[in-house]
Amino acid sequence: MRAVDDADVIVSGVQIDKIIFENAPLAFIIRSAFSPDTTTFLTPPHFKQQVGYVVYPAGGEIARHVHLPLERHLVGTSEVLVVKKGHCFIDIYNDNRELVATRELFTGDVMLMVGGGHGFRMIEETVFLEIKQGPYTGIDEKERF
Repeated sequence: MRAVDDADVIVSGVQIDKIIFENAPLAFIIRSAFSPDTTTFLTPPHFKQQVGYVVYPAGGEIARHVHLPLERHLVGTSEVLVVKKGHCFIDIYNDNRELVATRELFTGDVMLMVGGGHGFRMIEETVFLEIKQGPYTGIDEKERF
């Protein structure tokens, strides 16, 4: 298993696009074409959400297991969106609500948002698979701007 470092990043390109503002990561875009040959985690171990590709050979298996109850303390919410269908733009903002980057997303792209803010503009009908931490609190956890 290995972690992707900056040498692996193709900025605004084919593989992985890391959007960073003043040394603070805001978002990672993993393009649908990214397909590592070995298990590769794209996030550093200290991120509150881990995203990676786990690769097994034909005939491989994952041993039966359960996850032990582990208490964690997390501040904030990171989320992962998978574009299941469609085409859109994502606008990525820093913590001061200033636009840092705009990227085009297509079917199969994966977006990990770890800081700042974001908004989407749909070019065509778009369907996201959204994955984020729970539990859902029932209170409004978003501040719109």
